[in-house]
Amino acid sequence: MTKAYVVAMIKVTNMEGMGSYMAGVAQTVDDNGGRFLVRHMEEKLYAEDDPNPITVVIEFPDANSAMAWKTSDAYQAILPGRLDNSEGPLVICEGVE
Repeated sequence: MTKAYVVAMIKVTNMEGMGSYMAGVAQTVDDNGGRFLVRHMEEKLYAEDDPNPITVVIEFPDANSAMAWKTSDAYQAILPGRLDNSEGPLVICEGVE
């Protein structure tokens, strides 16, 4: 089974509005077998023309687990907190063996 990764590069437009999302997202990841590999919110070591100050990489055992997280009731319940208060992509991709 190939691992899957969620990669997000987010620019927060309203940090206060992100509060409920940020408070709940870790539990939703854990509940679906994922783990954070990168959760960077401060100054990056190197960023070339990067308009997005937050970079996140989450590892899941496989693509089905990643999609189960993304579509879970718990994640969907907090998702508006991110969508309404930030900009930027979140993608799910499979790893390379």
